[in-house]
Amino acid sequence: MSSIHSNDALRVVIIGYGHGGEVFHAPLVASTPGMRVSAIVTSNPERRRHAQQAFPQAELLASAEEIWKDPRRYDLVVVTTPNRFHVSLGIAALQAGLPVVVDKPFAASVADAERLIAVSEETGKLLSVFHNARWDSVFMTARRIVEAQLLGSVARLESRYERYRPVPRANAWRELADFADAGGLLYDLGSHLIDQALLLFGFPRRVYAEMPRRRPGVEVDDDTFVSLEFASGVHAHLWMSSVVRVPASRLRITGLLGTYDKWGVDPQEEMLRAGIRPGDERWGMEPRERWGHISTEVSGLHFDGAIEPVRGCSERYYALMRDAILTGSQLPVEPREALATLQVIEAALRSAQEHTVVELANLA
Repeated sequence: MSSIHSNDALRVVIIGYGHGGEVFHAPLVASTPGMRVSAIVTSNPERRRHAQQAFPQAELLASAEEIWKDPRRYDLVVVTTPNRFHVSLGIAALQAGLPVVVDKPFAASVADAERLIAVSEETGKLLSVFHNARWDSVFMTARRIVEAQLLGSVARLESRYERYRPVPRANAWRELADFADAGGLLYDLGSHLIDQALLLFGFPRRVYAEMPRRRPGVEVDDDTFVSLEFASGVHAHLWMSSVVRVPASRLRITGLLGTYDKWGVDPQEEMLRAGIRPGDERWGMEPRERWGHISTEVSGLHFDGAIEPVRGCSERYYALMRDAILTGSQLPVEPREALATLQVIEAALRSAQEHTVVELANLA
């Protein structure tokens, strides 16, 4: 629990102002009552201009070293840099006495993530991972349907992030083969899909993966499939691809009584890019023509039609983080939950390399 007075706005410093910092973290922090963007760390001249325009009251820092000189000026560090810096910057922030949010993926390896968790436990400072897709409308609606048992006993989850980017971006770190970069779609989009599957069904007992490289010159997986088998008998089939011109449904859950099918991705990223923020009546909602479809049986009655979604609310992540800092309440994402996702990612990497099914029973 923090000694900060609850009436004070938490001073948040955001390290990195690329896509994650500019589109997600900074706007969501600024939209959270009791938080403010106090400083932004970036040395890129264009990004510094964007940051100054969006947050004129925030201090612009050229490097994270400026934070550690006087860490008492801040109450929370957000690490949204290229993946290779997540662990080192997270450790530095914790050792400076500051709570930390690390963007996903948590780390490149389970060992690195465990190292970061150990420092959090040694220092007594909070650590959380930004698995914001937990608050996507698509997932929250599906979770509500599963928990209400509207489909009966669930047999299968199909979940996808598919897009069409036939030409790899030159020199983009997410497309490079260096293991420290944790590049490729398994780490990038798979982090979300695996985290969601684990929230629904627990830790899997078996993992199978295929991770081909389809596009000429690409160094990392760009057309990935992961299959998870759970103790309950549920199977989750997860797809991540950059070579699909016509995507399939975003999420489909089949149970013994019915099926829920949702096309199209969650609208929040698109809204953030368009300047729509939490509090706007449009925030997190989709027009009726984009609602998911459910066909099932409830109390002997057959229901078939569109189902109104749960409103997306990724801003809840930072509201929960604020409360955890001020009152000691539960973190929005516990570090060991993110560690479990990394354990599945490592199993998927091994499966793809060895062309085999990996047993995870000893880790459950």
